[in-house]
Amino acid sequence: MRIVYSTGLSLLALVTSMPALAQSTTPSPTTTAPAGDAAAPATDDRQGDIIVTASKRAATLQDTPIAVSVTSAATIEQAQVRDLVDLQSLVPSLRVSQNQNSAATTFTIRGFGNGANNPGIEPSVGVFIDGVYRSRSAAQISDLPNIERVEVLRGPQSTLFGKNASAGVISVVTQKPQFDFGGSASATYGNYNTVVLKADVTGPISDTLAFSLGGNYNRRDGFYRVANQGNTAINNRNRYDVRAQLLFQPSSDLSVRLIGDYSKINERCCDAPNVLAGPTAAILTAVIGAPSVVANAPYATTINLNRLPENRIQNYGGSAQIDYDFGNLALTSITAYRKVKTHTSDDSDFTAAEIISQVGNTRIGTFTQEVRLASDFNGPVNFLVGGFYFDEKIDFNNDVILGRDARPYLNILSQGGLNTVESITGGAAAVGRTFFQAGQGTSDNFKFKNRAYSAFGTVDFKPTDRLTLTAGFNYTKDRKDVSSAVVTTEPFSAIDLVALGVRLGVPAPLANTAANPLLPLRALQFLPPFLNFPNAVESGKTRDGDFSYTLRAAYKLNRELNFYATYATGFKASSFNLSRDSRPSPADFIPGSPVSSPATSPIRAAGLASNNLTTGSRFAGPENAENFEIGIKGSFPRVSFNFAAFRQSIKGFQGNVFTGTGFVLSNAGKQTTQGFELEGTVTPVDPLTLSLAVTYLDAKFDSFVNSAVGDISGQKVAGVSPLSTSAGAAYTRKFDNGMKFILRGDYQFQSDTQVAQGLPGFVTTTNGVSNFANALAIGRRFKREVNEFNAAATLQLNNGLEVSVYGRNLSNNRYLTAIFDGVAQAGSVFGYRNQPRTYGASVRYKF
Repeated sequence: MRIVYSTGLSLLALVTSMPALAQSTTPSPTTTAPAGDAAAPATDDRQGDIIVTASKRAATLQDTPIAVSVTSAATIEQAQVRDLVDLQSLVPSLRVSQNQNSAATTFTIRGFGNGANNPGIEPSVGVFIDGVYRSRSAAQISDLPNIERVEVLRGPQSTLFGKNASAGVISVVTQKPQFDFGGSASATYGNYNTVVLKADVTGPISDTLAFSLGGNYNRRDGFYRVANQGNTAINNRNRYDVRAQLLFQPSSDLSVRLIGDYSKINERCCDAPNVLAGPTAAILTAVIGAPSVVANAPYATTINLNRLPENRIQNYGGSAQIDYDFGNLALTSITAYRKVKTHTSDDSDFTAAEIISQVGNTRIGTFTQEVRLASDFNGPVNFLVGGFYFDEKIDFNNDVILGRDARPYLNILSQGGLNTVESITGGAAAVGRTFFQAGQGTSDNFKFKNRAYSAFGTVDFKPTDRLTLTAGFNYTKDRKDVSSAVVTTEPFSAIDLVALGVRLGVPAPLANTAANPLLPLRALQFLPPFLNFPNAVESGKTRDGDFSYTLRAAYKLNRELNFYATYATGFKASSFNLSRDSRPSPADFIPGSPVSSPATSPIRAAGLASNNLTTGSRFAGPENAENFEIGIKGSFPRVSFNFAAFRQSIKGFQGNVFTGTGFVLSNAGKQTTQGFELEGTVTPVDPLTLSLAVTYLDAKFDSFVNSAVGDISGQKVAGVSPLSTSAGAAYTRKFDNGMKFILRGDYQFQSDTQVAQGLPGFVTTTNGVSNFANALAIGRRFKREVNEFNAAATLQLNNGLEVSVYGRNLSNNRYLTAIFDGVAQAGSVFGYRNQPRTYGASVRYKF
């Protein structure tokens, strides 16, 4: 209520100030960002003439009838925003979460987002850097280069972008090489021994050829100390990148821009403290003779691990953009190839005990080609038409390895049941030497190929000078081919405990635990055999096609006010589950022991069934988005604002949930978010600019029957705060000698929300029937509220030297970003938290 009240007052002040400020005769400062693909038009005295290319054309933010937030290079520099994770503090509709490793980053817009943790899933929020699509988070998280601006487009954008933009787009536009020599160098030092070094230089090689070269180095100690590993710090930063560009402009009609970049990350990330210690925590402590976890301490900075995590990421590639104007037509071609290599290694159980670890390697090669033609006629009709080609190959290898403490720990859990089964199946010599031995586990190997073609375009018709009618389309064909070579070396999960019970004299069909004392041991069969594909029943292929479209009417009431109404659809193709939880669908297989005579199914009829083979999903079907939106944009002297009200839904939203041993990929029937977004700035006096961004989201699952925690139809979507605000102030004092002092601060608020929908590890089963009540209850137990304050002060001297001090999360607000079931630890919960308070100072020299 405090935030709602203050937001209401701010909105009232914004509205009531318009008439008075509109009469002001004092000229206001104009914020201008050059266009990415075209020269910026001259600005006037209105507040906020920011040039954007969200619609693939250079236009002012005021005249762009799309819900888009624009963050300038100056704001990013002054606020010490280093990557897209930090950007969410300035854009309340955007949420960014980072989980078990540096590459596991998920972007969410209006409550829609997925894609991390599973390389077979492309995100619903597309990320483009200089028009080049970055298909996975590992290729998106490098520190921001020498940028011009970042545009966040909300809602489906399929008619403007060729690939998978069903929820929105983040478009990063970097600075082009300049024909005037210049550059900058900066050094930053902060707490946790933060060291950030950046430099860039640009200038002419000839009258028609210019270059730029930039680099960045970012290191920081970790936030956590691993007490039993020499007090080593983890969750650190250790990354660098270089970027080179050439710009060839032989005439005003032709330009060729070549970009090459390379970035490397070598970090120890990320730890998850114990949020809730279940009964297994005491057993682990007894097994290893020392505390296994720092129990029930989600914000502890000292933790225990049996091995340190490793994250190594190489991300590199090149692109060529050709722009050619002939008459009233402009042709653009963007060709790019990118390569991503990742290596991750972590202690999957997040305890001091050696239970289970994971080592993964991913190789991603991506080729993209975009061609588009845009008109600039004086008449009432203009168009943009384009084509997009996407070709990607992924090799993914992931090993799950049991440790030396797995056997004694699990034998205690089973009350000696492992010994019993070993004595039955292998005799006395096998006891203690067969099941859950160190080095056993699974080796997951997947090969993934994706080719997609799309044609897209828009037509603008202006029957009057004030009214513009727009129709857009996107036609996409997408094909994916996946093959697996998964090997399981842990034998206990392959034993048919029902059939073994028959050997003990228990009569079939052995449907309950009272009849068969071995059936409770099924809980330990968490690495069941895998059915590789393609096979005689499953093709390992998906073939998708879709026609999406946009209809929009924009009306310019006068020089200050624009209105628009949009109906848009969007599409994202099927995604594959590249994990050990990639399982046959219930339509292809009916589980059950042959002793119990289960019903026939295609896989069993083909002779492909094996003991304990389970069902799940190989892939999730396409997402289909729909968005109704109305908006108003105003730009007055000293006042500007953008408002959008919307109802956005995605049918078949692809949910990816961690179950404690793997990931379950499934489609929600339908997820809907309705709400509004308001962004505004006011300059009451020349030195001071106030800004406010408010997002209200009512997000729910209209239908999601088969989620990992049961039927959650009608429930609110966890992790989506109903109210998010970002309020800021910037004070700029100019001195007579040319010096400038800039003081800015911003406050980010996200209202109370559940961290997770529920936890699958708390699902109970009685006589084969699952009970999800406990799983949902544990989800309601953990909530978060965000209250973060950031501030920075900069002194700009007249010789190009700048000195800054900054602080982020100055209130040291603490909250959980995600929670999950403890791996092989029933009843335990672990989680990821936000970054603590950081602060420091920077020196920058521009020439």
